[in-house]
Amino acid sequence: MKIIRYPERDKWDSLCKRPSLDRSGLEESVAAILHQVKSSGDKAVVELSEKFDGVSLKNLKVQDSEIAESADKVPAALKDAINVAKSNIEKFHRPQLINEQVVETIKGVKCWRKNVPIGRVGLYIPGGTAPLFSTVLMLAVPAKIAGCPEIMLCTPPDKNGNINPLILYAAHISGVTEIFSIGGAQAIAAMAYGTETVAKADKIFGPGNQYVTKAKEMVQLDGIAIDMPAGPSEVLVIADKNADPSFVASDLLSQAEHGIDSQVVLLTDNSDMLNAVKTETERQVILLPRKEIAIKALENSSLILFRSISDCIDFSNLYAPEHLIISTSEPSLLAEEVTNAGSVFLGKYSCESAGDYASGTNHTLPTSGYAKSFSGISVESFMKKITFQTISAEGLKNIGPVIEKMAEAELLHGHKNAVTIRLKSLGNG
Repeated sequence: MKIIRYPERDKWDSLCKRPSLDRSGLEESVAAILHQVKSSGDKAVVELSEKFDGVSLKNLKVQDSEIAESADKVPAALKDAINVAKSNIEKFHRPQLINEQVVETIKGVKCWRKNVPIGRVGLYIPGGTAPLFSTVLMLAVPAKIAGCPEIMLCTPPDKNGNINPLILYAAHISGVTEIFSIGGAQAIAAMAYGTETVAKADKIFGPGNQYVTKAKEMVQLDGIAIDMPAGPSEVLVIADKNADPSFVASDLLSQAEHGIDSQVVLLTDNSDMLNAVKTETERQVILLPRKEIAIKALENSSLILFRSISDCIDFSNLYAPEHLIISTSEPSLLAEEVTNAGSVFLGKYSCESAGDYASGTNHTLPTSGYAKSFSGISVESFMKKITFQTISAEGLKNIGPVIEKMAEAELLHGHKNAVTIRLKSLGNG
C-alpha cells in the first residue's frame, strides 16, 4: 500500500483516481457479443456460453425441480442465516414503499404521484470466483416489495452446467420468477434484447466483471434502463487515535479480497494509527484464502495521513466512496458532514461486512465516485412514478391566465389556446 503524508489540496484529485484494468479491445468485443445475441437469440447464447464459459447448455432456463432441490443442498445453519438476512433486508426496505399525498397547488388544482412497479426486471448475479448469493437477496427482495410481477435472474453455470445451490435457494425464497443459466455479456444481451427463451427486461440490475459492466453501459444506448454505472468494489476508512488497528485492517481487506482492481483507502490524522494499520494489514492478508487477489488490490490502495479529521472528511467527500467507515471517538458528529458516499458505517463495531450481508441496508451501491450523483439500490429503483392532476373549473380560472401569459411568451400559441378556449366556454357558462 502506498503511504502518503499530508498531501496538498491541489493533489487530492489525483489521489481520488481509481485503478483500472487494461480495457483495450473491450468495447469491440462486447459490441460483437451484443450483436450476435440480438441477431441469433438462443443459438448465440449457447455458442457464447461454450466459448467463454466452457459449458454446453441444453436448457437455458433452470427447471423448477432443480430450484426445489437446491434447498436440500444448503446446510440448515446457513439457511437460517440467509433467512435472518432476508428478514432484515425486508424490514429496512418495506418502509420505503410510501404513498404520497395529494397536493392542492392552487385552489381547484390537485396533483399527485402514483407508484407503479416495473413490469419485468432482470437481475445479473456473478458466479465466478465468489457466488454472490447475498446479491440475490439485495436485488430480489426490494423488487418483490415494489411489486414487480416478473423477476428474472441470469447467472453463469459451472463447467457441468449447474448453478450454485446457494444462488438458487436465495432466488427461490426471494421471489425470483425465472432463472437462466447464462453468464457474462451474453446474459446482459439476452435480457436487453430478448431471445426465444429469455424475455426482454424493462430494466437490468446487478454487478459483474468488466465485460458485464461494459455490456450494461452499451445496452443503454439502445434504450435499456440499468440500475447505475458500476465499477470495482471500494472502501474508505476514517480512523482517529481511538480506532482499533486490527478492526480497520480487517475492513480494508474485506474489500481488497473482492478483486485485483478493488481499492481500499485509510484516512487518519494520527501517524501511529497509520503505521499500526499497515502492520496489521500485512499480518492479516497472508491468512486469507484469497490473499493473492487481496495483495494485488492493496497495490492500488493508499494509507493517507492528514493534519486533521476535518481534512479526512473533506477528502472523503471528494473521493465519494462506495463504502465509508467512520471509526472515531464521535462518529455521529462526523456523519453530519458526509455528503458523498454510498453507505456509511459508524463506530468501530459497524463493519462493512454487516451491510454486505445482514444488517438490512442494500449493498448494491455506486462506485468509482458515482456516489456524488447516484444512490444505492432501493425499492424505488424498481418502480416508476407517474404524476396525475385534476383541474376543476375554478382551478382553471385561477391558473389559466398564468398559463396563457407563459405560453404566449414562449410563442407557443397552441398551448395558450388550449386554455383560452376552455376559459371562454366557462365565461359563456
